[in-house]
Amino acid sequence: MSGSRTSRTSRTLRRWLAAPAVAVVAGGGLLAVAPAEAHVVETGRGHHGGDRPGWRLVADEDFSRPFTTAGAEWILDENGVDDRWTIDALDDDGEAWRAISDPAFSDALETFDVYRQQVRLGEDGWLTAELASVDADLDGEPDSEPTLSTVRMDGSRERALLIDEPQWNSGAILRPTDALPAEYRVEVTLRSLDFGGKSTGSFLDGDRYNGYDADRECMTGYPWTFRGALADTSRCEYGDVRAENGFYYLAILDHANPAPHGNPGIHHRRKVIMDGYYADVVGQYGDYATCDPATGELFSSADSNYVGLNAIFIRGDSFMSGQNNIGNHYQFETACGSADSIDRFGDEDQYSRILTSAELQPELMPEQSYTFAVERRDGAYTIEYSGPFEHIGQATFRFTREFVEDGIPIWHYNQTAAEYDGAFDQDLTLTGAAGAYTLESVWPEGSAYPDSFIVGDPHLNYYEGSATIDDVRLYVPDDRARR
Repeated sequence: MSGSRTSRTSRTLRRWLAAPAVAVVAGGGLLAVAPAEAHVVETGRGHHGGDRPGWRLVADEDFSRPFTTAGAEWILDENGVDDRWTIDALDDDGEAWRAISDPAFSDALETFDVYRQQVRLGEDGWLTAELASVDADLDGEPDSEPTLSTVRMDGSRERALLIDEPQWNSGAILRPTDALPAEYRVEVTLRSLDFGGKSTGSFLDGDRYNGYDADRECMTGYPWTFRGALADTSRCEYGDVRAENGFYYLAILDHANPAPHGNPGIHHRRKVIMDGYYADVVGQYGDYATCDPATGELFSSADSNYVGLNAIFIRGDSFMSGQNNIGNHYQFETACGSADSIDRFGDEDQYSRILTSAELQPELMPEQSYTFAVERRDGAYTIEYSGPFEHIGQATFRFTREFVEDGIPIWHYNQTAAEYDGAFDQDLTLTGAAGAYTLESVWPEGSAYPDSFIVGDPHLNYYEGSATIDDVRLYVPDDRARR
């Protein structure tokens, strides 16, 4: 990548939608955990060219032109106003939280403000940077200023986009300005990563713990929990966030206007995820496992470097009681096989909740990089990830699930009403200290949910660090391949 490279982009959204599909993507069912060498489809350097076989490149951002959100206007998010950031009852000021935890929740909202930035970038503004930050002292300015800015990579003339989030009580993501086409491939390259995990075998690294400032006080997830605000609990009495850090390498959400929000709400809005959850919580929330892609065997995540990749298709028919029926259950895909967060897994059912697909090696970046891609095509989603993973080295993995496979749907897969008949609709009841709230008909017949991708940290009350991304590309099926 250099400043002389020519950026390629879409001409119009209409042209994105016009390209028909070509080949059927091979599927992989819900399997017992077992070696799955067939999933390793490529080794060596990843693809960095233009068009791909069967795909036509319609938008491409290589960040060769200088860009920064620094200096952009911070806009006060006015609670209760139907604006560009409104989604549903699980919004930051949502009626669900008020119903299950007022007066604690409404009182909590009076103690801080949220400021936002929304800045377009890329040719024709096809990408949007979304940033948010809490103003806890109500002085009219955000407590910290996360930024998205182009930077020179170490020892190189190449530029990439730095996502810098200096405090946990803020969020920063990159998303498409418009909803994605009916069928697409979207991919992004990760050039550096510093959002926590172990360094030389320890979560403590100088004055940082798991990527957070180890000495800063009152670092909590206030006020959003899965059961609403906590009664008679001050900001600093909420749970400390430092055990849990993370980053979304690439995820598909079910609405067209993603932005950073309180942690629980996003758990109800995801379709497909590739993320890192760098969490020193093994045994607390579940007995997490990690896949060794070289041997096809599982081991306890307590023995990992805690800089993993979770490759997840979100279930549309089952919800976690531990997340108050807000968060869906997961379908994990790895080179060791597949697993479901509903069940225990492993040779002796010794693991539960999370199965991590592979471990990244941040120390190898930026000389080496990772590429993540999601495809939606021919009634299925495909996850693909490439890079120099722990144990196996450079490799590429692909996993595909049909929209409904073995009777299990991917959450809100339908972009149009015609794609879905209401078969998995249900009501979900949330409970809290003040009472109950029912999310009625969460997936009705006649509904439609556009696809949008995010890269970064969408959690307004968790995660802290920085990462650098490059080469964000959008493809549509190439109708020339059908001739």
